[in-house]
Amino acid sequence: MTEGTISAAAEGADTLTRLEQEGEIAADYLEGLLDIADLDGDIDMDVEADRAAVSIIGDTDGRDLQKLVGRDGEVLEALQELTRLAVHRETGDRSRLMLDIDGYRARKRTELSELGAKAAAEAKSSGAPVRLDPMTPFERKVVHDAVKTAGLRSESEGEEPQRFVVVLPA
Repeated sequence: MTEGTISAAAEGADTLTRLEQEGEIAADYLEGLLDIADLDGDIDMDVEADRAAVSIIGDTDGRDLQKLVGRDGEVLEALQELTRLAVHRETGDRSRLMLDIDGYRARKRTELSELGAKAAAEAKSSGAPVRLDPMTPFERKVVHDAVKTAGLRSESEGEEPQRFVVVLPA
């Protein structure tokens, strides 16, 4: 191993340790929240795509946890920001942590990937840009990734909260 390889390996281990620490801080914060709200759920921590990922998984039918998702994931987005702030308070570093509750984000990711693929196909066949409805940053990222996989480009336009994706033809 060269010195650069050793340094890169050590940096990767440091990053993984830092992300695992973020996940543990987030899990502690969310466990406290679940206790206060008197909700049952298991917490799962992982590291995905260079960010900590924490999931709250329902014990039974998950109806209680749907309160934490809210309409169109609005409560989930707010809880994610609060959890990121809790991590920031403990570490002093900005967190890019992703929170999922009862599989909501996983299901949403699948739906948005399909939407991105359909929009790419439409842009290819029509030769015209395809504008999608306004989305959250998470939703736009998933659509951009799906469009890229389909071999096209996309851009975000507009101002929050009305920012949307435009799929560009080849």
